[in-house]
Amino acid sequence: MLEPVRDGIEGGHQTDRSGAPALDALLARVAEGDQQAFAELYDRIAPRVLGLVTRLLRDRAQSEEVTQEIFLEVWQNATRYDAGKGGAVTWILTMAHRRAVDRVRSSQAGRDRDTRIGIRDWSPDYDSVSESVEVTMESERVKKAMSRLTELQRQAITLAYYGGYSHSEVASILSVPIGTIKTRLRDGMIRLRDEMGVTS
Repeated sequence: MLEPVRDGIEGGHQTDRSGAPALDALLARVAEGDQQAFAELYDRIAPRVLGLVTRLLRDRAQSEEVTQEIFLEVWQNATRYDAGKGGAVTWILTMAHRRAVDRVRSSQAGRDRDTRIGIRDWSPDYDSVSESVEVTMESERVKKAMSRLTELQRQAITLAYYGGYSHSEVASILSVPIGTIKTRLRDGMIRLRDEMGVTS
C-alpha cells in the first residue's frame, strides 16, 4: 500500500512525515544541480516508474532501459518543473508514461516494417509525415482538453489513467478521501469527453 506524503517544514526544508525531504523539494534541488538530491529522488521513485513502464512494455530489459532514459530526462529537465501545475510524482509519472508509449509505438512500427519487407508486398509509399501530423494533432487535442480541467481533476486522471494506480492508491498519493478521488475522476472524464467532442 502506498503511503501518502504529508509535507511539513523542518529546518526550513520541506519534509515528509518520515523526516526525509518531500519529492517536490528534492526535485527543486535537482533543478539546482544537486546530485545527492537526484540520488535520493531516484531511490524513492524509481520503483514506481519501473512498475509503470513494465506494465506498458511487458519486457523487463526494455523497461529498465527506458527507466534510465526517464531519469536522464528528469535530470536534464528538472528546471522546467513547475510545482504550481502539479506534484513531482505526477510530473515524473506523466513523463514515464509518454516515454513508454513512445517505445511501444516505435517497437510496433519496427514490427510492421519487418512484416511489410518479409511478405514483399508492394504498397504505396508510407506517408510518415501524414501519420506524424495526425498523432500530433490528437496529442494536442488531449493536451488542450486536459488543460481545461481543474488541477485536482488533472492530477487524479494522470495518476489513475496514465500512472495505472487504483482509486485507493491515488487517494493515498494525493492524501484525500477515496470518495473525493472517484468524484474528481468521474467529473474530469465527463469534462474531457465534452471538450474532445466524444459521444458516449
